[in-house]
Amino acid sequence: MADLIVGLQWGDEGKGKIVDLVAKNYDIVIRSQGGHNAGHTVVLDGKKYALHLLPSGVLNPNAINVIGNGVVVYPKQLIKEINGFDRDIKSKLLISDKAHMILDHHILVDQAREILRGKNAIGTTGRGIGPAYADKIARVGVRMGELRDIDRLMDKLAHYYEMNKGYFEYLGINTPDMNELRKELEFYRDELIGNITDTTKYLWDNIDKNMLLEGAQATLLDIDHGTYPYVTSSNTIASGALTGSGLPPKALEKVIGIAKAYTTRVGNGPFPTEDLGSDGDKIRKQGHEFGTTTGRPRRCGWFDVVAAKYAITLNGCDEVAIMKLDVLDGFDKVKVCIAYEKDGEKIDYFPSDLEGVKPVYVELDGWDGSEGVTDFDKLPENAKKYIEFLEEKIGCHIKYVSTGPDRNSTIIR
Repeated sequence: MADLIVGLQWGDEGKGKIVDLVAKNYDIVIRSQGGHNAGHTVVLDGKKYALHLLPSGVLNPNAINVIGNGVVVYPKQLIKEINGFDRDIKSKLLISDKAHMILDHHILVDQAREILRGKNAIGTTGRGIGPAYADKIARVGVRMGELRDIDRLMDKLAHYYEMNKGYFEYLGINTPDMNELRKELEFYRDELIGNITDTTKYLWDNIDKNMLLEGAQATLLDIDHGTYPYVTSSNTIASGALTGSGLPPKALEKVIGIAKAYTTRVGNGPFPTEDLGSDGDKIRKQGHEFGTTTGRPRRCGWFDVVAAKYAITLNGCDEVAIMKLDVLDGFDKVKVCIAYEKDGEKIDYFPSDLEGVKPVYVELDGWDGSEGVTDFDKLPENAKKYIEFLEEKIGCHIKYVSTGPDRNSTIIR
């Protein structure tokens, strides 16, 4: 059976820490969608690891880590991550032969298109994720398993570049030197071929083992159910994790939703509870809210109950983890959005169009001294009231409360 960890906001909720915390209970940890635009930061014994493609289970020496068919893989980044560890992790890593590959031209196209959008820019990370998924849907993409036959792959890419010659010229992009491209693909093959396999079959063959699906990005960035068009290029919700791994729906046993004690967003798009004043700046500073992948400052604001309930329902969450409670230490008051106001009407649901939406807040008394606390009863009284208030409003049990970046700074209720 498989459990799933999924983000409930716009990403960066701290999923990596919870995956790392619980991964010891699982035999297999699976990444099922997204690419190296995602970033998980996990801290173990004071050492920080920034993971972009590797599942967070790599810190568990006993787990098999699977990069599933729904992931778009930039081999250069994956090899860099693998080599960044001071121990062998390749022996515990499997890469789907059906996972699509990001090549350098995807990155160039992504960046050129974002520039052309001008004021309508989405805020993409420029990592080539969207163009790679677009090629996948257009049935002209390249899959990791094609590294097994470089000659055939080169013929395919030569035709692809010829077919897109006019488009590349319009974007001001040069097609790659084919000799250099061959060398690059051969390097990818030599480094990764031993890890590339049919991971769907592997998961089916091991369906009796304990599996953990690790979501990338988050619910409100889902291509169908997020704040379109300011979304990622994959399905980030629970059903997408099944598609991106090949596991059948009945294999999913428990869904754990992850949310910060406040809300952040990277890039453009609607954000009802964004705080553009001193409180937002304080959250950013205390929470070190800068992108793991890009280094960009994150937009910061208050917890949004409406969005959280929407995400919890979409994913069928059984329990929730509230992360970075300690970041709110030192505030006299903390706000929680419990409803929206749209067109003069108060609503309690998450609309398809957030244009003109204003948050309806309640204020709670703040606290100090939650950092590092590992026992719920030892939290400051107002911090306990805050967690209990959120639990009542979102309608889902809050099982985990994170009070610091280290794995051990976690309350389990």
